[in-house]
Amino acid sequence: MQQRIDFFTSKKEELGVSLSEVQKQAVRQTEGPLLLLASPGSGKTTTMIMRIGYLIERMGVEPSRIKAVTFSRASASDMKERFARFFPGLEPVKFSTIHSLAFQVLREHFYKTRTPYHLIEGQVDLEEETEGDGAQPAADQPPLHKKFILRHLYKTTTGENITDEQMEELTTYISLVKNKMIPPEQWESVKTDVPQAHRVLIAYEEYKRAGSGKGLLVDFDDMLTIGNEILERDRELLGRYQRRYDYVLTDESQDTSLVQHAIIEKLVREHGNLCVVADDDQSIYSWRGADPSYLLNFKAAYPAAVTLFMEQNYRSSRDIVDAANRFIRRNKNRYEKNMFTRNPRSAPPQIRTFADYKSQAKYLVEEIRGLPELGEAAVLYRNNSSSITLINEFDRAGIPFFMKDTDNRFFSHWVVEDVLNFMRMSFTDRRADLLETIHTKCAGYITKSQMAQLLGINSQESVFDTLLKQVPLKEYQVKPIELLRDNFRRMKGMPPKEAIRHIRGKLGYEKALERLCERLGFRKEHLFGILGTLEEIADTLGTMEEFAARLKHLEGVLKSSKHKKGQNAVTFSTLHSAKGLEFERVYMIDLVDGIIPSSEDKQGVTAEEASLSLEEAVRLFYVGMTRAKRHLELLTYKSREGEKVQESPFVTDVRNILNPGGPEHGKKAAAGGAAGGRPQASGSEGTGRASASAKAAAPARRRNPNAVRAASELAVGRDVLHPVFGSGTVVKLAGERIHIRFGTADKVLSVATCLEMGLLELEKPQGKPGSGR
Repeated sequence: MQQRIDFFTSKKEELGVSLSEVQKQAVRQTEGPLLLLASPGSGKTTTMIMRIGYLIERMGVEPSRIKAVTFSRASASDMKERFARFFPGLEPVKFSTIHSLAFQVLREHFYKTRTPYHLIEGQVDLEEETEGDGAQPAADQPPLHKKFILRHLYKTTTGENITDEQMEELTTYISLVKNKMIPPEQWESVKTDVPQAHRVLIAYEEYKRAGSGKGLLVDFDDMLTIGNEILERDRELLGRYQRRYDYVLTDESQDTSLVQHAIIEKLVREHGNLCVVADDDQSIYSWRGADPSYLLNFKAAYPAAVTLFMEQNYRSSRDIVDAANRFIRRNKNRYEKNMFTRNPRSAPPQIRTFADYKSQAKYLVEEIRGLPELGEAAVLYRNNSSSITLINEFDRAGIPFFMKDTDNRFFSHWVVEDVLNFMRMSFTDRRADLLETIHTKCAGYITKSQMAQLLGINSQESVFDTLLKQVPLKEYQVKPIELLRDNFRRMKGMPPKEAIRHIRGKLGYEKALERLCERLGFRKEHLFGILGTLEEIADTLGTMEEFAARLKHLEGVLKSSKHKKGQNAVTFSTLHSAKGLEFERVYMIDLVDGIIPSSEDKQGVTAEEASLSLEEAVRLFYVGMTRAKRHLELLTYKSREGEKVQESPFVTDVRNILNPGGPEHGKKAAAGGAAGGRPQASGSEGTGRASASAKAAAPARRRNPNAVRAASELAVGRDVLHPVFGSGTVVKLAGERIHIRFGTADKVLSVATCLEMGLLELEKPQGKPGSGR
């Protein structure tokens, strides 16, 4: 009888796919709960596909009995395509998002209970909603789409029109509340910059329940919350779903929320065959409700769970893997992992420091334009606003690019429209309708009632002269209006960059923006950043007409860039959207304090919340670093908008990792050429390891011959010396962590890092020699 070929041997022969021992273990560990912690580039998708194939081919499981849940439709499609390629003869497995699973539950329950419902998010036919049988909707009945309803309710609740940024913030706030299953009585305590957001949400929930004649109104967040509630209440339906699937796999589980985890937990409650693939070090969506604590407490939810670590990185060079691995260790709330690679070295990550913000885009153009494979290069940034300067410079240089995130509303932003309206007023000051759009944002002190009177006057004169002659004014208003008129006239014919500066200063726009920020909670840095970007676009242009045409052109370029996917084009992407991607060359830009980490990253109601928020920013930076295969550059600068800025502390950490002998040396190397020519690369092959404690001890440190090198030497009650924190006493040993009391402060350190770097020395009984600095 012929012996059956080993599954892994046969797949290696058929597909050329060879799995490591831990990957094979993950494939074979089919029964019971499994937490598979997969470092970046560790082949998690291949492992998942092989695990599903193993269940079917070797264990005889019917494909319909397996449910694979992914984070996005794109990843579901990718896994479906890869499974078909690996196992062409097998029946397809159900790959879907958690939203589609929840919606399926919702539909079945509503069909059974004859509950009418209406989707208000996604592709909704607005023409049908607004026209119907020809009648327009009533003033208090907006079209049945989430954003139209929220816009209406915000206006009703606050008396103000909602801006695009506030709408984005409001929908994010609602998603956070729903995904974290926060009860209504706590909605007001959830942090958001949108005024009265909790009142708008209360009104929104009431509006959806009323249904507006079409039954219950349902958005994407409701699919999850209602689906979870149905599974909680409808035992018969829950039992049907539990019996439908014998094996459940979830991918990118660090990005799923509390309500999503609750749905999965109910699904597997009977058989417990759950494989969770995740990386707590890549959890970067807490603002959408993702909660990495679920992974850290996995054993509490599933006591019999097996935890496996896929730590080998197949993607990046050894230099990049070493630096990223040491960098992420500064975080404390994580599984202790040691990402490694057997790939050869290439070059250490390079840090480049420029004199100002504008220089980095010009450098990137010169650096990238000569690359033979543009599709293997990516420029990553924290905020979408960073992409506009890139679009402008790369378009001028004729370098093709693909925008990963094309939902960029820069060109329709109200600040951009304000600037254009200021410019239009300089061509003709006879248009009262133009003045109406900007009269509260310039130094004229024109009231709303005076503006209404002006609009009712049919005059061919300058609107300012009409105001002065025909509209009753207070005595203090006369001179400011005359000055405003004269400043508009001086602006006529100015080059656009000079005109924008004139608008900001002489016409009082900057001061008006500051007042708006105070009143409505806008971020001043963001609004002023838009003005700075407009100045960069205007640079070298001769007329305001050319400027307006340039904006229109760039808007078209932005829209068309989404069609360049897969072509020989550079990728522009936010750090969030870059997760899951990989490139030969990665350039991370705008790495300054205030952007990454942002001021919000450092804030929290408690010190613990602030620490957790900052750790997420660390993870986001780590995600960016680990997109690179062989070439990684970190770009920072010294000034923006004429003001000094500090490099990101994360850049400083990487600098200290690359140059453990002295950070000042690294700074000087990186700053070379910052004032003019091509900057010099900073960094050398470092052997130090950066954790929270190592970061603090960054100054030159030689190997300590008296350092503790074995964990057995550490015990509760032992007195120890730390090179920065000084004398301390061990108060607790908890697995991979050691708790040490230094004076009145307790520090929690990694045992492995302390041993490896020689950070602890046992105190001698004779006495304590001081701080050890």
